Amino acid sequence: MSFFRQSRRSDLGTNIRVSFEFFPPKTELMEERLWETVTRLAPLNPDFVSVTYGAGGSTRERTARTIKRILTETDVNAAAHLTCVDATKEEVDAIVREFAAMGVKRFVALRGDPAGGVGAHYKPTPGGYENGAELVAGLKAFADFDISVSAYPEKHPESPDFATDIDMLKRKVDNGATRAITQFFFENDLYERYVEKVRRAGIYIPILPGILPIHNFAQVTNFCSKAGTHIPAWLAERFDGLENDPQTHALVSSAVAAEQVLDLVERGIQDFHFYTMNRADLPFAICHLIGIRPASGNAVEVNLAGAAA
Repeated sequence: MSFFRQSRRSDLGTNIRVSFEFFPPKTELMEERLWETVTRLAPLNPDFVSVTYGAGGSTRERTARTIKRILTETDVNAAAHLTCVDATKEEVDAIVREFAAMGVKRFVALRGDPAGGVGAHYKPTPGGYENGAELVAGLKAFADFDISVSAYPEKHPESPDFATDIDMLKRKVDNGATRAITQFFFENDLYERYVEKVRRAGIYIPILPGILPIHNFAQVTNFCSKAGTHIPAWLAERFDGLENDPQTHALVSSAVAAEQVLDLVERGIQDFHFYTMNRADLPFAICHLIGIRPASGNAVEVNLAGAAA
Protein backbone atom coordinates (compact mmCIF):
# COMPACT_ATOMS: atom_id res chain seq x y z
CA MET A 1 0.00 0.00 0.00
CA SER A 2 1.33 3.42 -0.98
CA PHE A 3 -0.50 5.43 1.68
CA PHE A 4 2.46 7.31 3.15
CA ARG A 5 4.19 7.97 -0.16
CA GLN A 6 1.02 9.47 -1.62
CA SER A 7 0.27 11.46 1.53
CA ARG A 8 3.57 13.33 1.23
CA ARG A 9 2.54 14.85 -2.09
CA SER A 10 1.73 18.45 -1.22
CA ASP A 11 -0.48 18.89 -4.30
CA LEU A 12 -2.57 15.75 -3.76
CA GLY A 13 -5.61 17.47 -2.28
CA THR A 14 -5.82 19.96 -5.16
CA ASN A 15 -6.23 17.08 -7.62
CA ILE A 16 -9.10 15.36 -5.78
CA ARG A 17 -12.76 16.38 -5.86
CA VAL A 18 -15.22 15.11 -3.28
CA SER A 19 -18.97 15.13 -2.78
CA PHE A 20 -21.02 14.18 0.26
CA GLU A 21 -24.36 12.44 0.72
CA PHE A 22 -26.72 13.01 3.63
CA PHE A 23 -29.94 11.21 4.51
CA PRO A 24 -33.06 13.09 5.61
CA PRO A 25 -33.55 13.89 9.29
CA LYS A 26 -36.56 12.30 10.98
CA THR A 27 -36.85 14.77 13.86
CA GLU A 28 -36.07 18.43 14.50
CA LEU A 29 -33.13 17.41 16.70
CA MET A 30 -31.71 15.24 13.91
CA GLU A 31 -32.27 18.12 11.51
CA GLU A 32 -30.09 20.40 13.63
CA ARG A 33 -27.42 17.71 13.93
CA LEU A 34 -27.46 17.29 10.16
CA TRP A 35 -26.97 21.01 9.74
CA GLU A 36 -23.95 20.85 12.05
CA THR A 37 -22.56 18.15 9.74
CA VAL A 38 -23.24 20.24 6.65
CA THR A 39 -21.52 23.30 8.08
CA ARG A 40 -18.55 21.20 9.22
CA LEU A 41 -17.97 19.75 5.75
CA ALA A 42 -18.87 22.79 3.63
CA PRO A 43 -15.45 24.47 4.13
CA LEU A 44 -13.87 21.48 2.35
CA ASN A 45 -15.37 22.93 -0.84
CA PRO A 46 -17.15 19.79 -2.09
CA ASP A 47 -18.18 19.63 -5.73
CA PHE A 48 -21.73 19.06 -4.49
CA VAL A 49 -23.70 17.55 -1.63
CA SER A 50 -26.87 15.50 -1.97
CA VAL A 51 -29.80 14.94 0.35
CA THR A 52 -31.97 11.82 0.08
CA TYR A 53 -35.62 11.48 1.02
CA GLY A 54 -37.70 8.58 2.22
CA ALA A 55 -40.03 6.38 0.22
CA GLY A 56 -43.22 8.19 -0.63
CA GLY A 57 -41.73 11.51 0.47
CA SER A 58 -42.09 10.69 4.18
CA THR A 59 -39.27 13.11 5.01
CA ARG A 60 -39.62 15.37 1.97
CA GLU A 61 -40.45 18.51 3.95
CA ARG A 62 -37.27 18.32 6.03
CA THR A 63 -35.25 17.33 2.96
CA ALA A 64 -36.53 20.36 1.08
CA ARG A 65 -35.83 22.60 4.07
CA THR A 66 -32.27 21.29 4.34
CA ILE A 67 -31.60 21.74 0.63
CA LYS A 68 -32.98 25.28 0.66
CA ARG A 69 -30.80 26.11 3.64
CA ILE A 70 -27.70 24.73 1.91
CA LEU A 71 -28.44 26.81 -1.18
CA THR A 72 -29.10 30.03 0.75
CA GLU A 73 -26.57 29.81 3.59
CA THR A 74 -23.56 28.14 1.95
CA ASP A 75 -21.71 28.29 -1.37
CA VAL A 76 -22.15 24.54 -1.88
CA ASN A 77 -24.08 23.05 -4.79
CA ALA A 78 -26.97 20.93 -3.50
CA ALA A 79 -28.49 17.98 -5.34
CA ALA A 80 -31.92 16.60 -4.50
CA HIS A 81 -32.59 12.85 -4.61
CA LEU A 82 -35.63 11.56 -6.45
CA THR A 83 -36.98 8.01 -6.59
CA CYS A 84 -39.80 6.21 -8.36
CA VAL A 85 -41.12 4.59 -5.17
CA ASP A 86 -44.74 5.12 -4.10
CA ALA A 87 -45.35 8.13 -6.34
CA THR A 88 -47.07 8.75 -9.66
CA LYS A 89 -45.38 10.71 -12.44
CA GLU A 90 -47.55 13.70 -11.58
CA GLU A 91 -46.43 13.57 -7.94
CA VAL A 92 -42.75 13.26 -8.87
CA ASP A 93 -43.09 16.08 -11.40
CA ALA A 94 -44.61 18.30 -8.71
CA ILE A 95 -41.59 17.62 -6.50
CA VAL A 96 -39.26 18.53 -9.38
CA ARG A 97 -41.07 21.83 -9.85
CA GLU A 98 -40.82 22.52 -6.11
CA PHE A 99 -37.07 21.90 -6.05
CA ALA A 100 -36.47 23.80 -9.28
CA ALA A 101 -38.29 26.82 -7.81
CA MET A 102 -35.78 26.74 -4.94
CA GLY A 103 -32.91 26.94 -7.40
CA VAL A 104 -31.99 23.24 -7.48
CA LYS A 105 -30.21 22.40 -10.72
CA ARG A 106 -28.80 19.00 -9.72
CA PHE A 107 -30.66 15.78 -9.05
CA VAL A 108 -29.77 12.22 -8.09
CA ALA A 109 -32.27 10.06 -9.98
CA LEU A 110 -32.82 6.57 -8.58
CA ARG A 111 -35.35 3.81 -8.98
CA GLY A 112 -35.27 3.49 -5.21
CA ASP A 113 -35.56 0.58 -2.82
CA PRO A 114 -38.99 -1.01 -2.37
CA ALA A 115 -41.01 0.05 0.64
CA GLY A 116 -40.03 -3.20 2.37
CA GLY A 117 -36.37 -2.17 2.27
CA VAL A 118 -33.28 -3.65 0.65
CA GLY A 119 -33.95 -7.21 -0.47
CA ALA A 120 -37.72 -6.83 -0.87
CA HIS A 121 -39.30 -7.27 -4.31
CA TYR A 122 -39.74 -4.03 -6.24
CA LYS A 123 -43.00 -3.27 -8.02
CA PRO A 124 -43.39 -0.07 -10.08
CA THR A 125 -46.01 2.33 -8.81
CA PRO A 126 -49.08 2.37 -11.09
CA GLY A 127 -48.87 5.57 -13.11
CA GLY A 128 -45.33 6.22 -11.91
CA TYR A 129 -41.89 6.21 -13.48
CA GLU A 130 -40.97 2.55 -13.90
CA ASN A 131 -37.22 2.82 -13.34
CA GLY A 132 -34.25 5.15 -13.10
CA ALA A 133 -33.91 5.51 -16.87
CA GLU A 134 -37.50 6.74 -17.20
CA LEU A 135 -36.95 9.13 -14.30
CA VAL A 136 -33.87 10.63 -15.98
CA ALA A 137 -35.87 11.17 -19.16
CA GLY A 138 -38.62 12.81 -17.13
CA LEU A 139 -36.15 15.21 -15.53
CA LYS A 140 -34.58 16.11 -18.85
CA ALA A 141 -38.04 16.94 -20.18
CA PHE A 142 -38.18 19.75 -17.59
CA ALA A 143 -34.75 21.28 -18.09
CA ASP A 144 -31.12 20.51 -18.75
CA PHE A 145 -30.50 19.43 -15.15
CA ASP A 146 -27.24 17.92 -13.93
CA ILE A 147 -28.31 14.34 -13.16
CA SER A 148 -26.42 11.68 -11.20
CA VAL A 149 -27.51 8.05 -11.32
CA SER A 150 -26.54 4.85 -9.54
CA ALA A 151 -24.04 2.17 -10.60
CA TYR A 152 -23.15 -1.17 -9.04
CA PRO A 153 -19.59 -2.59 -9.20
CA GLU A 154 -20.94 -5.90 -7.83
CA LYS A 155 -24.17 -5.51 -9.88
CA HIS A 156 -27.55 -4.64 -8.48
CA PRO A 157 -28.81 -7.48 -6.26
CA GLU A 158 -31.95 -7.78 -8.41
CA SER A 159 -30.12 -7.93 -11.74
CA PRO A 160 -29.69 -11.42 -13.22
CA ASP A 161 -26.25 -10.55 -14.63
CA PHE A 162 -23.84 -7.70 -15.35
CA ALA A 163 -25.03 -7.34 -18.95
CA THR A 164 -28.56 -6.50 -17.77
CA ASP A 165 -27.22 -4.14 -15.13
CA ILE A 166 -24.95 -2.26 -17.54
CA ASP A 167 -27.70 -2.07 -20.14
CA MET A 168 -29.83 -0.20 -17.61
CA LEU A 169 -26.95 2.20 -16.94
CA LYS A 170 -26.62 2.73 -20.70
CA ARG A 171 -30.31 3.62 -20.89
CA LYS A 172 -29.85 6.18 -18.12
CA VAL A 173 -26.90 7.72 -19.97
CA ASP A 174 -28.78 7.78 -23.29
CA ASN A 175 -31.60 9.64 -21.52
CA GLY A 176 -29.25 12.33 -20.23
CA ALA A 177 -27.40 11.22 -17.06
CA THR A 178 -24.35 13.36 -16.29
CA ARG A 179 -22.47 10.95 -14.03
CA ALA A 180 -22.90 7.70 -12.12
CA ILE A 181 -22.19 7.18 -8.43
CA THR A 182 -21.44 3.64 -7.34
CA GLN A 183 -22.78 1.63 -4.48
CA PHE A 184 -20.05 1.51 -1.85
CA PHE A 185 -17.43 -1.23 -2.17
CA PHE A 186 -14.25 -2.24 -0.36
CA GLU A 187 -12.18 -3.96 -3.05
CA ASN A 188 -10.81 -1.49 -5.59
CA ASP A 189 -10.19 -4.22 -8.15
CA LEU A 190 -13.95 -4.77 -8.31
CA TYR A 191 -14.49 -1.11 -9.15
CA GLU A 192 -11.73 -1.07 -11.76
CA ARG A 193 -13.09 -4.18 -13.50
CA TYR A 194 -16.58 -2.68 -13.45
CA VAL A 195 -15.40 0.55 -15.07
CA GLU A 196 -13.67 -1.49 -17.78
CA LYS A 197 -16.96 -3.33 -18.48
CA VAL A 198 -18.84 -0.02 -18.60
CA ARG A 199 -16.36 1.54 -21.02
CA ARG A 200 -16.52 -1.49 -23.30
CA ALA A 201 -20.29 -0.99 -23.38
CA GLY A 202 -19.78 2.53 -24.75
CA ILE A 203 -20.53 4.41 -21.53
CA TYR A 204 -18.13 7.30 -20.99
CA ILE A 205 -19.67 9.45 -18.26
CA PRO A 206 -17.69 9.73 -14.99
CA ILE A 207 -18.21 6.77 -12.64
CA LEU A 208 -17.65 8.17 -9.15
CA PRO A 209 -16.64 5.59 -6.55
CA GLY A 210 -18.92 5.64 -3.53
CA ILE A 211 -16.88 5.55 -0.31
CA LEU A 212 -18.45 4.50 2.99
CA PRO A 213 -16.59 5.47 6.18
CA ILE A 214 -17.29 2.60 8.57
CA HIS A 215 -18.85 4.08 11.69
CA ASN A 216 -20.05 0.69 12.93
CA PHE A 217 -18.58 -2.44 11.35
CA ALA A 218 -21.33 -4.75 12.62
CA GLN A 219 -24.06 -2.57 11.10
CA VAL A 220 -22.18 -2.29 7.81
CA THR A 221 -21.77 -6.08 7.69
CA ASN A 222 -25.51 -6.54 8.13
CA PHE A 223 -26.33 -4.05 5.38
CA CYS A 224 -23.78 -5.57 3.00
CA SER A 225 -25.40 -8.99 3.38
CA LYS A 226 -28.68 -7.52 2.10
CA ALA A 227 -27.17 -5.33 -0.60
CA GLY A 228 -24.84 -7.96 -2.04
CA THR A 229 -21.67 -6.06 -1.19
CA HIS A 230 -18.59 -8.20 -0.50
CA ILE A 231 -16.66 -7.68 2.74
CA PRO A 232 -13.11 -8.98 2.26
CA ALA A 233 -11.45 -10.99 5.01
CA TRP A 234 -8.68 -8.42 5.45
CA LEU A 235 -11.27 -5.74 6.25
CA ALA A 236 -12.98 -7.89 8.87
CA GLU A 237 -9.58 -8.53 10.45
CA ARG A 238 -8.92 -4.78 10.72
CA PHE A 239 -12.00 -4.34 12.91
CA ASP A 240 -11.78 -7.59 14.82
CA GLY A 241 -11.96 -6.96 18.59
CA LEU A 242 -12.96 -3.28 18.28
CA GLU A 243 -16.64 -3.68 19.11
CA ASN A 244 -16.19 -1.96 22.47
CA ASP A 245 -13.33 0.35 21.51
CA PRO A 246 -14.92 3.26 19.61
CA GLN A 247 -11.81 5.42 19.55
CA THR A 248 -9.61 2.78 17.91
CA HIS A 249 -12.52 1.79 15.65
CA ALA A 250 -12.71 5.37 14.35
CA LEU A 251 -8.94 5.59 13.81
CA VAL A 252 -8.97 2.34 11.84
CA SER A 253 -11.99 3.50 9.82
CA SER A 254 -10.22 6.71 8.82
CA ALA A 255 -7.08 4.86 7.78
CA VAL A 256 -8.99 2.21 5.80
CA ALA A 257 -11.01 4.75 3.81
CA ALA A 258 -7.99 6.99 3.18
CA GLU A 259 -5.98 3.99 1.93
CA GLN A 260 -8.82 3.05 -0.39
CA VAL A 261 -9.06 6.56 -1.83
CA LEU A 262 -5.31 6.94 -2.28
CA ASP A 263 -5.07 3.59 -4.04
CA LEU A 264 -7.82 4.71 -6.42
CA VAL A 265 -5.95 7.98 -6.99
CA GLU A 266 -2.96 5.91 -8.09
CA ARG A 267 -5.29 4.22 -10.58
CA GLY A 268 -6.25 7.60 -12.05
CA ILE A 269 -9.45 8.42 -10.14
CA GLN A 270 -9.96 12.01 -8.99
CA ASP A 271 -13.65 12.24 -7.98
CA PHE A 272 -15.07 10.56 -4.87
CA HIS A 273 -18.52 10.46 -3.28
CA PHE A 274 -18.74 9.92 0.48
CA TYR A 275 -21.75 8.38 2.20
CA THR A 276 -21.52 10.38 5.42
CA MET A 277 -24.34 8.79 7.45
CA ASN A 278 -24.92 12.39 8.59
CA ARG A 279 -21.69 12.37 10.61
CA ALA A 280 -18.92 14.80 9.83
CA ASP A 281 -15.97 13.55 11.88
CA LEU A 282 -14.87 10.54 9.84
CA PRO A 283 -15.36 12.17 6.40
CA PHE A 284 -13.53 15.25 7.66
CA ALA A 285 -10.63 13.19 9.00
CA ILE A 286 -10.43 11.14 5.80
CA CYS A 287 -10.36 14.28 3.68
CA HIS A 288 -7.57 15.64 5.87
CA LEU A 289 -5.57 12.45 5.31
CA ILE A 290 -5.94 12.68 1.53
CA GLY A 291 -4.91 16.33 1.47
CA ILE A 292 -8.24 18.17 1.37
CA ARG A 293 -8.32 20.97 3.92
CA PRO A 294 -10.86 23.69 4.76
CA ALA A 295 -10.88 26.43 2.16
CA SER A 296 -10.54 29.03 4.92
CA GLY A 297 -7.45 27.31 6.30
CA ASN A 298 -8.97 27.27 9.76
CA ALA A 299 -8.18 24.24 11.89
CA VAL A 300 -11.16 22.19 13.04
CA GLU A 301 -10.98 19.81 15.97
CA VAL A 302 -11.76 16.22 14.98
CA ASN A 303 -13.46 14.09 17.63
CA LEU A 304 -12.74 10.58 16.39
CA ALA A 305 -14.07 8.92 19.51
CA GLY A 306 -17.45 10.53 18.96
CA ALA A 307 -17.45 9.48 15.30
CA ALA A 308 -17.78 5.81 16.15
CA ALA A 309 -20.26 6.20 18.97
